[in-house]
Amino acid sequence: MTAQTFSSLALVTSVVIYALAFSMHTVEWASARKIRADKISLDATDTEAAAVREPALVGAADATSPDRVERVDRSGPAARSPQSPVDRLGSDQPEPLTARQRSETFGRMGVSLTIIALACAIAGVVARGIAADRWPLANMFEFTTMAMVIIVSAYLVLARMGMRWLGLPVTLLATVGNGLAVTVFYVAVAPVVPALHSVWFFIHITAAAVSGSAFNIGGLITILYLIKKRAEDKGTVGAVLGRLPEAKRMDVIAYRVLAFAFPLWTFTIAAGSIWAEYAWGRYWGWDPKETWALVTWVIFACYLHARSTAGWKGARAGMIAILGLAVFWFNFIGVNLLFAGLHSYAGV
Repeated sequence: MTAQTFSSLALVTSVVIYALAFSMHTVEWASARKIRADKISLDATDTEAAAVREPALVGAADATSPDRVERVDRSGPAARSPQSPVDRLGSDQPEPLTARQRSETFGRMGVSLTIIALACAIAGVVARGIAADRWPLANMFEFTTMAMVIIVSAYLVLARMGMRWLGLPVTLLATVGNGLAVTVFYVAVAPVVPALHSVWFFIHITAAAVSGSAFNIGGLITILYLIKKRAEDKGTVGAVLGRLPEAKRMDVIAYRVLAFAFPLWTFTIAAGSIWAEYAWGRYWGWDPKETWALVTWVIFACYLHARSTAGWKGARAGMIAILGLAVFWFNFIGVNLLFAGLHSYAGV
């Protein structure tokens, strides 16, 4: 088996396992609806048990009462429900998992599957680099698979910090991203064009992959923030959205991630300009890729400015961030497929 074949198999396997992880997180979120129902049922059971114990306590206190024995008898095993906590304490059978425990179990399974899928994806990316004998970021296929590795790795770090609620959108993104890579964007290993034989290729494309991954994570958090804020404003936060932090906190997290990505994207454009001078003899030429990279920069600059403006904080700024993410994806996919330019070598 060649390194290229192994890379393809590992990446296809990662797509399947990411899909399974997404399914586990979907069940985790869906089971959250039963947590409140379980709590209500448990409260009712505790009330019933208290009512069962009350006659026995009365009978014990009234020792001189002629019907003491009768009252004690009513609190015996015949009067107790077989599902009461008193019976379960003496039972050797394990109690069924509560809705909260089931939700937690599915969430942990989702994280475990995500780790396995990430390992497969990393193996695929490394094998691709070995097969190509270069840094595997020369086309849309390689850029996408590398970006998904960075996004999922960042998510797993955030999950250790209590942000496992990102598992559902991240595993969906990884499934779709790697799925498109192995089906639509795939190209066989081939020698790169002379313009890519530069150290600035490594610097520029790596910075683009890292900043683009941060834009995606910040965008996903922003989307969840807008959904949660809308529910909070309407007072309709249910058990499912209750799994998310407060909207204000999510807004702050998204801002910090996007504020981290913006200077990296600025460096990406600057490094690309230096690379353009090395490859084509000019720093800037309004190539479609360069133009839309600048448009992306301007939109996220507007987002950061809006965050510091009182009238544009919150949902309005969040909409600008989502627009910036959409433009980023158009720059990555749409420009490559719809326009011809000096970056055409990066197409599918």
